[in-house]
Amino acid sequence: MLFHIFSLLVHAITGLVAGTCLLRLYMQFQRINLSVRAGNPLAPFIFAITNWLVMPLRRVLPAVGRLDTASLVAALVMVAAEFLLLSLVTGALPNGLVLLWACVFELLNICVSGLVWLVIAYAVLSFVRPGSDIGYFLAQLVEPLLAPIRRVLPLMGGVDLSPLALLLALQVLEIVLRGLQMQLI
Repeated sequence: MLFHIFSLLVHAITGLVAGTCLLRLYMQFQRINLSVRAGNPLAPFIFAITNWLVMPLRRVLPAVGRLDTASLVAALVMVAAEFLLLSLVTGALPNGLVLLWACVFELLNICVSGLVWLVIAYAVLSFVRPGSDIGYFLAQLVEPLLAPIRRVLPLMGGVDLSPLALLLALQVLEIVLRGLQMQLI
């Protein structure tokens, strides 16, 4: 029972930090302004969660084009630390290749889960508070993913079903990832 509680806490902390690192990576890839003055109300939170890990890595890992490698490596380090810590507690250390694949799949799962939550928050806020700063911030994150779907899926009676279609696609992707993970690990 104590191991499950410990595992839950470690997984929650890892998911928060690694997910925020991946959000930072995605924001920089999409060229979303990370300053509060630009209307990004979550910037202080994102920086507070990630700067301690990303900034030292940024000194040795330069960005590759629009790809913030420091944020990606920070997320990978967090996931690897989680697996190693839990493996040390259980006494079953995985070999390097299994650990690498487990980390890659965990990062992909965090990405998909994060996108699901972003789409849900975007859809809810578009009904409740369409003009808010957070709604604008979420629109900057989600709209590039919805645009291709909107070109194919027209409005149905004035209702935009593209967020629902994106959520279904993300759920299918999650199922595929879980299946691949089971086969490879």
